[in-house]
Amino acid sequence: MNTVIKYILYTAVLVVTLGACSDSEFEKLNTDPNRPANVPTPSIILAAQKQLVDNIRNENFSLRGALLFAQYYSQNIYTDQSRYDIPRSYADTYWANAYKALNNLNKVIQLNTDEDTKATASAGTAGTNANQIAISRVLKAFTFHSLTDVFGDIPYESYGNDDPDFEALQQEPDNYTPKYATQQKIYTDLLNELEQAADTLWKYKDLNTFGASDIIYKGDNALWARFANSLRLRLATRIRAKEPALAIQHIEAAIAQGVFTSNAHNAVFRYAASAPNEAPLYRATVTANRKDFAISHVLVNALKGELGPFESEDPRLTVYALPNEDGAYIGQPYGLPLEAGGINGPTDISLPGIVVNAANFAETLQEYAEVAFLISEYENWNDAPYRSGVQASLEKWGIDPTTAKAYADGLPGASRETVLTQKYFALFTQGLESWAEIRRTGYPTFLVEPGDVVWQRTTSNGTTTYRFEPIFGNGIPQRLFYPAKEQSVNRANYQEALANQGDDVITTKVWWNK
Repeated sequence: MNTVIKYILYTAVLVVTLGACSDSEFEKLNTDPNRPANVPTPSIILAAQKQLVDNIRNENFSLRGALLFAQYYSQNIYTDQSRYDIPRSYADTYWANAYKALNNLNKVIQLNTDEDTKATASAGTAGTNANQIAISRVLKAFTFHSLTDVFGDIPYESYGNDDPDFEALQQEPDNYTPKYATQQKIYTDLLNELEQAADTLWKYKDLNTFGASDIIYKGDNALWARFANSLRLRLATRIRAKEPALAIQHIEAAIAQGVFTSNAHNAVFRYAASAPNEAPLYRATVTANRKDFAISHVLVNALKGELGPFESEDPRLTVYALPNEDGAYIGQPYGLPLEAGGINGPTDISLPGIVVNAANFAETLQEYAEVAFLISEYENWNDAPYRSGVQASLEKWGIDPTTAKAYADGLPGASRETVLTQKYFALFTQGLESWAEIRRTGYPTFLVEPGDVVWQRTTSNGTTTYRFEPIFGNGIPQRLFYPAKEQSVNRANYQEALANQGDDVITTKVWWNK
């Protein structure tokens, strides 16, 4: 049972896990791992950010899970995960590591609220107690929303709400059998948490919190406030079909107070160029010397203008993918049976591009392009933010502004299909968010479905047709399994969650998607 992990356990490995994330910051982690109360809060926030991003973008959950579900990648050797044969260990590890990050974030809040530690917590360049708490609340909201989008009902904890159903992260004494809060309650509370955190951060927008130990924003309170509101916009849009009045209230308030308005506001965590803190994809390919992940034929063909509503080639194709040995962009057929998975060698197909597979890749938590598409959707598919979002996405990936604007200006007008398809292109590398949006909206419409022909291979022996046949489920998974240990250690609450939500299978929809 990993729902509540003792803080001392992961504090003890701080200096092991952070490494070269930032050489100057690493040198500051001169702490006694057996006395966690003495760990400076900037060191804890640095650890929490890395834990959070490592977990959401790791090889198993992201590369062999969410990015495959979104059909950005296709396996060219072992194809089982492409066909939804998902090892339960993937969910176990994702769950456990998310709660480790949450405990770190909660420790920052505790140190800044306890009368015996709050003065020490705010000493030096760490920032005020209120602002440290506010940033931790934003990161907790991001982590909890990522968890509930994967599983549905989960153990949840709130800073500002003492609802008796919110029992996660309880310590002194440790609670190893917390209740599962409903996703409806969780989303409602997450919106309030983000609203209150944004109010605080805007109030002190000129102050700096955590300094260089904050890898995402280098302590810029105003940027954290924009992130809080942009995340609030995302979450409110997610539940608009279920809670329209609540969603509209938060959407309008978040936009009015201030969301992302350019790429300068993007929330990104940049990895290090040297070991042991390179980006997850780099570790899974270059460090491990493997070629398991290719760009799928779905994404390549759509960016070529051969699938979907766009007929011109997208400039991001040459960034997202590498050409094969003949100089052509050829996507690996998605979801082949195991016996056909290795027919195409690494030089026959397009692997991830140089920028995408860089050791110091900047993983995006949220970006302006997404915000622009969300605003376009809210404003009944408004054309102006749609084109701004496309241009911003291209510029983020290094396309020069003139080319980016020309491409955006030349696209068909805004509609549900065009906006959501461009959003899908922009969310490349953000597997969980794209997977969630595919579940919510049903777009893009060109994704492979069971029974679809994914490849026709012609040799001297004739033509072989390969169709997409999932091993489990009847289409893109709707959720992942709960961790196995929950069924034994926290069985009563686990069973109550199933009674509320549905069977613990990948075809059960989460609340916001029912």
